[in-house]
Amino acid sequence: MFVVRADSPYKTIGDLVGKRVAFGARGSGLPILSRYVLDGLGLKQDDDFQSIYLDRAGDGPEMVLDGRVAALWGAGIGWPGFTTMAASPGGARFIAPDAGEIARIRAKHSFLKPLTVPANSYPNQTEPIDSLGSWSFILVRESLPDDVAYRLARTLHGAEAAFCKKLAQACETTAAHTVAAAPNPELIHPGVLKYFREIGMVK
Repeated sequence: MFVVRADSPYKTIGDLVGKRVAFGARGSGLPILSRYVLDGLGLKQDDDFQSIYLDRAGDGPEMVLDGRVAALWGAGIGWPGFTTMAASPGGARFIAPDAGEIARIRAKHSFLKPLTVPANSYPNQTEPIDSLGSWSFILVRESLPDDVAYRLARTLHGAEAAFCKKLAQACETTAAHTVAAAPNPELIHPGVLKYFREIGMVK
């Protein structure tokens, strides 16, 4: 979703067309995610917006606050850029796809799943925000040995609770979400699938 200053006139994704928008740090997953979301709405990130890609992710909120860009794109629970914006003295407004837009996006890119940002995930955010997205995942080479992938999956699953205590975003990185987010179980590494079957996560 996007975030803008609370005193800005922008209330929908359509309102941001043609405006300067910071789409996240160069090389990060955020610009990739936004391309899929916008494509589902028939929009092109670099044609329909004055797209800005950041050298440092932390520069985004300041650019919105001082007016250099109209909005900042981001994702996740506890994402620092959103936290900074929401806690700013003037406040902030989040802009996510509406129900009709979510349906359009998912019709074209079904791997994106409906997600809800719970109320109070960010300062002064009193209502839940419905949007969509994908959970984070680890991409490995196809030749990674099964036993290595198995041990990695087992270790990460065993550390889920500890990760969640340290970082709000990590609460979303779970074995269950990996299974739910995979467009096809065959895309999950065989070593990881072996572990998931042992714990009853997949049949």
